[in-house]
Amino acid sequence: MVAAAFVATLLFSLLSCGTAPTTSTTAPQTTTPPVAEYTYRIVNTYPHDRGAFTEGLIYSDGFLYESTGLYGQSTLRKVELATGRALQNASLDSKYFGEGLTVWQDSLVQLTWQTHIGFVSSKDTFSVLKSFSYATEGWGLTQDGTRLIMSDGTSTIYFLDPATFQVSGKIEVKDKGTPVVNINELEYVNGKIYANIWMTDKIAVINPGTGNVESWIDLTGLLPPFSNPVAVDVLNGIAYDAAGKRLFVTGKLWPLLFEIELVPKA
Repeated sequence: MVAAAFVATLLFSLLSCGTAPTTSTTAPQTTTPPVAEYTYRIVNTYPHDRGAFTEGLIYSDGFLYESTGLYGQSTLRKVELATGRALQNASLDSKYFGEGLTVWQDSLVQLTWQTHIGFVSSKDTFSVLKSFSYATEGWGLTQDGTRLIMSDGTSTIYFLDPATFQVSGKIEVKDKGTPVVNINELEYVNGKIYANIWMTDKIAVINPGTGNVESWIDLTGLLPPFSNPVAVDVLNGIAYDAAGKRLFVTGKLWPLLFEIELVPKA
């Protein structure tokens, strides 16, 4: 009996020691950083071809390079900033609607809208070196020094291998969790993707790692009213001079191109 009682006591002691105290844990709360808002200050104003239906715009080696759209009117251009004059001009076949544009090494890479075909052209001569295909529509195009970055009018931004033009990754663009659609012309500026949002006067500043919109640039009222029988179209066209830290914007059929400085909204 004594032995049995001893064993029972020992067992109770061991079981009690092995019982961990009950604790409750709460997952850490993650909060989305606030989205900053900016307006603008006009630094300089330059002429822009009133007939240019701007779809892609870049600044390189002291000149603007522009891709224009519309069937039968699509072009690739080298433009003098101070005058807006096209120094070089190559027309696309009438079956192509020109879209996004970027520079890659010594070449210009240009998208077309719904034909799923892009072109790589010599930056010097504008002669077409090769073409490539993609599954989606072509809207905006830029690059980050390693990858091409492409939009297709949805909330998705694609990263392409510049050697093969194959998709190497993608992000979904969201503003505080809500998808942002109609992403159009793109420009890579200081580690962020600047994106025109079609049919608005706003540019989204996007984190390329997460897809989150980190800030909005509101360009409402940038273009003053003009008396002209040819109506202007939407804001579209972002170019950045990295050496001079100058940001340029324009629109489709706009008579002006603006150098702007961002100003935090009050």
